[in-house]
Amino acid sequence: MYGHFTLAVKYLRYLFTAANGKGHGVHSPFVFEFITRVLNDKRRFYAFDGIEKIRTQLLSNHTLIEIQDFGAGSRVAKNNTRKISDVAKGSLKPAKYSQLLFRMIDYYGPKQIIELGTSLGITTAYLASANPAAKVTTFEGSETIAQIAKQNHGSLGLANISLREGNFDEELPRWLAQNKNVDFAFIDGNHAFKPTMAYFESLLAVVQDHTILVFDDIHWSEEMEEAWAQISAHPSVTLSIDLFFIGVVFFRKEFAQKQQVSIRF
Repeated sequence: MYGHFTLAVKYLRYLFTAANGKGHGVHSPFVFEFITRVLNDKRRFYAFDGIEKIRTQLLSNHTLIEIQDFGAGSRVAKNNTRKISDVAKGSLKPAKYSQLLFRMIDYYGPKQIIELGTSLGITTAYLASANPAAKVTTFEGSETIAQIAKQNHGSLGLANISLREGNFDEELPRWLAQNKNVDFAFIDGNHAFKPTMAYFESLLAVVQDHTILVFDDIHWSEEMEEAWAQISAHPSVTLSIDLFFIGVVFFRKEFAQKQQVSIRF
């Protein structure tokens, strides 16, 4: 994991070099549409308030829980006893990015959605609320965390979520053996090079022309930056969009040439 100073320097470099977040000077019609219709959609959708209310409750819940962490990149203390509020502070994706995922699903309409890393279920709730007709399968390594996520989903009345508990390295192949396509995937699991590449390579077997993959924390460490570089360069990837804290990957064959872009967000 990079220190705060290193990450801040990288973020400033990103702000200076990334394309204008308004779409000015962007030549690709698809990227321009992504910027204007998805990135810059300022609507506050009906589902946001209920989900954010639960986020607020989690951030103020100081109950101690025992958790099991299979990942390599917890941003909070490494011990297994933690406050729910500390887990929430360290693992929940900020509303800005969760709501971007919501808008992507609302706009592109994927039906088969997976998430690697449920945590307390806030991002999962955004994924499921964006398209109630979609099936969302989310994977969580800690049984205790998974139970809290289920409670949160239940309180929001979300019936289109299937939560699988256990090690991603075991559960993802089992799921992929029974499901031969993925329309949208949010990968927020083990923040290390080898597992991230393993998730990507596993998903390559089931991606379609319209599939969208979103990787979390692509500049979080040298390993994640290397993984993002290799994913972006992969021959199957026709467009990669670097938003600094997340990276978005497309496989559409309609593009005349491969595109790798950074956009201010």
